[in-house]
Amino acid sequence: MNAPLRRVGIVVMVLFGLLFANLNWIQAYKADEYRTSDYNGRVQVATYDRKRGNIEAGGTAFAVSKETDGKLKFQRSYPGGAKYAHVLGYKPVNLAEIGIEKAEDDFLAGTSDQLFASRFKDMFTGDKTGGGNVLLTVSKRAQDVAYEQLRNNRRDVSKGAAIAIDPRTGAVQALVSMPSFDPNPLASHDTNEATAAHNKLEQDPEGPLKNRALGEVLPPGSTFKIVVAAAALENGVGQETRIPAGASWTPPTSGTPIRNAAPSICPEDEVTLMNAVTESCNTGFAQLGVRLGADKIKEKARQFGFEQEDLTVGRLGKGGHPVAASRTGTMQNPDGGVNPAGVAQSSIGQFDVRMTPLQGALIAASVANGGSQMRPYLVRQLLAPDRTTSYYTAKPKELRQPVSGQVASDLRDMMVSVVENGTGRNAQINGYTVGGKTGTADIRPGIPAHSWFIGFALDKNGNPVSAVCVLLENGGDGGSAEAARIGGQIMRAAIADPGGR
Repeated sequence: MNAPLRRVGIVVMVLFGLLFANLNWIQAYKADEYRTSDYNGRVQVATYDRKRGNIEAGGTAFAVSKETDGKLKFQRSYPGGAKYAHVLGYKPVNLAEIGIEKAEDDFLAGTSDQLFASRFKDMFTGDKTGGGNVLLTVSKRAQDVAYEQLRNNRRDVSKGAAIAIDPRTGAVQALVSMPSFDPNPLASHDTNEATAAHNKLEQDPEGPLKNRALGEVLPPGSTFKIVVAAAALENGVGQETRIPAGASWTPPTSGTPIRNAAPSICPEDEVTLMNAVTESCNTGFAQLGVRLGADKIKEKARQFGFEQEDLTVGRLGKGGHPVAASRTGTMQNPDGGVNPAGVAQSSIGQFDVRMTPLQGALIAASVANGGSQMRPYLVRQLLAPDRTTSYYTAKPKELRQPVSGQVASDLRDMMVSVVENGTGRNAQINGYTVGGKTGTADIRPGIPAHSWFIGFALDKNGNPVSAVCVLLENGGDGGSAEAARIGGQIMRAAIADPGGR
């Protein structure tokens, strides 16, 4: 054999070797990825050969599958419509599923290893047993109230969010993001119709596909004062310690004065920390924050959960809805130097501080629960297709302990004073002790401020039963009082119908 032929032969052998190696790599390492790809049409058809399990809350199914006469044998539908869209997510034919539908896809579809026995039995019976059922923690009454109150709020605000959790367990009692959307068109077997519906929602300037309760961050305004108060309590300041206040205060190096929301709020030179929280004294907290320093505030915020990148809300230990990280920003000048004005503004929840409503609820829950912050979750139980076997039951887990029991007790007293004597009166619930903190976050001149409320409810024995955060985007003047009213309504509903824990 001459040299050119040998070279050709070697090249051909190398190419066959590479082809063989690539084939084995695909079979060994990429098979699952290709098998479950959203672009694998055969897999999509096979997925609809088996009835998908229900997603339920309070004994009612809000995601179901019904038999059809088409090529895809089962149609996914959502009886709860827009009210549960951001709780459940959705499963379209031609797009990627999201939310609980995505996180629990294998169990709902019946392909989970946990359901192997059912599939094995089907080999002998010829049946196609449906997928497993996912039971959520959500209280139907609390979800109804949260949705209706946000949709028909007295400020006529179209965008916002509300989330309530059980402080003792972390179980989500309600989760609403407004505006919402009807997921049913997205699950249509007519892929053109589903795509058009998705594109319309995606292009809507109001952003109905956004999960504002978990995935969006905004300046929290005075609700962040609870974090600053916690840092102060850990650094020698007590409830009755007097701190500098006044009608106006200009931070060092800044020509922009910080003022209170009204002339009647802490005009005196000094107020106690208790009164500063109750009245929501901007000048007092701005000066307190500068005194504490950026590092202490940022560290305390981190201990409450700010900066956490990997939090999800679904099944404990498995994942679910992704949660955006709340941030405090640098509180520094662009050159890295100390910025007292930035620290002062951050201490009243402005400047670069950003928070999700979930983070707000977790702050309130931690205070109510003696300083213990429980990991939030939505999935309470996984049941077999015939509902006779439970494959999973949630066991609550502590996420972190941001403050001691004593600091939590002091914060609890101050937040109760806000509801009994201050800006959170609209959140009161007969027969329960309610604590909270309102917040108004300025954006820029001419744009209505964002309105917040975080709060908790304790029963007559002092046990926490619900914690909530309500956000009204661009709620404007008086918006935080409306957020407090909605928060109280949601907690009242959660108390009457606590849902699954």
